[in-house]
Amino acid sequence: MNAEHAARNVRLVVLDVDGVLTDGGLYYDSTGGVMKRFNVQDGLGIKMAARAGLEFAVITGLDSPAVAGRVAELGIRHYYPGQHRKAPFLRQISENSGIPLQHAAYIGDDWVDAAPMSLVGLPMAVANARPEILRLAAWTSTARGGQGAVREALEFILEAQGRLESLWREWTQA
Repeated sequence: MNAEHAARNVRLVVLDVDGVLTDGGLYYDSTGGVMKRFNVQDGLGIKMAARAGLEFAVITGLDSPAVAGRVAELGIRHYYPGQHRKAPFLRQISENSGIPLQHAAYIGDDWVDAAPMSLVGLPMAVANARPEILRLAAWTSTARGGQGAVREALEFILEAQGRLESLWREWTQA
């Protein structure tokens, strides 16, 4: 599969959270609450790509108030927490949005991402993904999950679509 060719057709980007949007670590506060660390460059990349017309979804195995807050902050309207079987939800997102799966990208890092990655037009992985996931990916970031990998993936898609330069010009105008 030619990743650049597939990227030209992407209209929907589906993200895993732990290990993709975060570094995969679970941080606990003194009350036992889970905290997550998100990369601000990934967040700006999502907002930038949404401005360019890409739609986003998050399907994650864990249910966390921190993730729900981040998803809301980024304006992502398709959010499915606590889901280890992700493929049915990916199909539902495709159906609800009217975007065919061949026009979707999925960014994953672990075995729970294998099934949805096999359904999309552009399966993508973060640099530190499990070896089996790296083999499924048509494109792999140089950045690790939670360290700008999503931003890198989005810039790859936007560059393939010829949209990155115009977005850059928008951000650099005084």
